[in-house]
Amino acid sequence: MKILAFDTSSKALSVAILEDDHLLAETTLTIKKNHSVTLMPTIDFLMKSLDLTPKDLNRIVVAKGPGSYTGLRIAVATAKTLAQTLKIDLVGVSSLLALVPEDVSGLVVPIMDARRNNVYVGFYKDGRTVFPEGHMAVEQVIERLEDAIELTFVGEIEPFEKQIRESLPSAKIQSSLPNAALIGRLGRKGVSEEVHDFVPNYLKRVEAEENWLKTHVESAHSYIQKL
Repeated sequence: MKILAFDTSSKALSVAILEDDHLLAETTLTIKKNHSVTLMPTIDFLMKSLDLTPKDLNRIVVAKGPGSYTGLRIAVATAKTLAQTLKIDLVGVSSLLALVPEDVSGLVVPIMDARRNNVYVGFYKDGRTVFPEGHMAVEQVIERLEDAIELTFVGEIEPFEKQIRESLPSAKIQSSLPNAALIGRLGRKGVSEEVHDFVPNYLKRVEAEENWLKTHVESAHSYIQKL
């Protein structure tokens, strides 16, 4: 099975092509550039480097969130278009799980910066979810992990490293980037989803919607403006 996997859920862009679990090619870019400009050229470059054509692909695997609203829309729209056009499988993988290095043991907590001292966060042990992924304040994450024994933070650590070290001095901290090769391997085992029903996992409303909701109340049938 030949798999095209990619992630544009953060400032990094990662693309990989695998044959089953074997990595054929991978590129990760951390330059500050719009993913809508770089994603398809990167895919095209890797495909041509391997002398592959689109019809050689059997599955598309994409990081479906959480993460950047714009980045997720770009990745998911591209994945859906490719899967539908080529009539091949489409599988979504957690963007947080894609930040977890394969050689880290114990409780692993990947985080992504969600601004205003909030993070998207996951809690994994041996590849399994311990707590549901969430959008939380860093203080809430630290409070939940106060009694953890073997603990490693990974992902977008830098903005929160000082807080973590002060509150959880025994925790290990390991910065990591999205790993499209890992996304592909996880997606190889995943169940293909219906293209038309495939949507990003934002985990929170976008800022414009949150601002709108400050003056409105959500009912079962509609939004009613507060008086």
